[in-house]
Amino acid sequence: MSSPNYQVRKYRPEDRGAVRELCCETGFLGQPVDPVFEDRELFADFLTSYYLRYEPASAFVLERDGRLVGYMLGCLHPLRIQFYNAIQNVLLFALLLWRYPRYSATSRKFIHWILWNGWREVPAVPRRTPHMHLNFLPEARGSLAAKKLFDAFMAYLSSSGVKRVYGQMASFESRRGEAMFRRYGFKLINRAEITKYREFRNGPVYLSTVVRDFEESPAESVRAQSRGS
Repeated sequence: MSSPNYQVRKYRPEDRGAVRELCCETGFLGQPVDPVFEDRELFADFLTSYYLRYEPASAFVLERDGRLVGYMLGCLHPLRIQFYNAIQNVLLFALLLWRYPRYSATSRKFIHWILWNGWREVPAVPRRTPHMHLNFLPEARGSLAAKKLFDAFMAYLSSSGVKRVYGQMASFESRRGEAMFRRYGFKLINRAEITKYREFRNGPVYLSTVVRDFEESPAESVRAQSRGS
C-alpha cells in the first residue's frame, strides 16, 4: 500500500467550503460539533469568516491525497478583527434568535451557555497581538505533515514581521496539546475551565491561551518555561 501523499500549501478561494466543513468536523473537542450545536453554517461563520474573507493570505492548508485534512488561519491585524467581530457578533446573534425556535433542546442549551457563561469562561488573551486558529482531522494530528504545516505557518508569520503570536486550545488530561505547543516554543499563559463540557466528560476541560515570542528560539522558550514551572 502506498504512503499518503501530503501537501502543505497556501489557502485558495476554492478551499473555503472544505475549511468550513473541517471546522465543524473538529468543533467539539476535535470531533464533529453536531452533538453540541446543530447549526454548522453559523458555527463556521463565527470561527472562520474573518480569516477567509479579510486575511486569506495568512491561511495555510494541509491536503492528503487531494483532500483537506488540516488548516491554520492567522490574524496579523488584531484591531481589524476586533472591529469585525463587534459587527459580526450582533448579526450572528440576530440570526441565532431567528433560528432559535427551530433548534433542538441540545442546541438551545449550548446557546444558553454562550449567553450566560461563555463570555465569563474564556481566558484572557494578549491585547493587540496577532493570533492563529488551527484544526486537524484525527488522521493528520501528530503527523510529520502537520508539523510541516505548522513550520510553514510560523515561517510566514516571522517573515511578515510578527513578533508575538497567540492561540487558544481546548485541553484535558488525555490530550497532550499543551505539551505539543511547548515543543513548538509556545508558553501557557492562562487557562479556564469550560463548563459546557462537564456533561460530556468526567474530568474538567480547559481552554488554554498559549503564546510564542519569535525573538526567542523554541529551545530558549522551552527552557524558560521549564525554569518557571
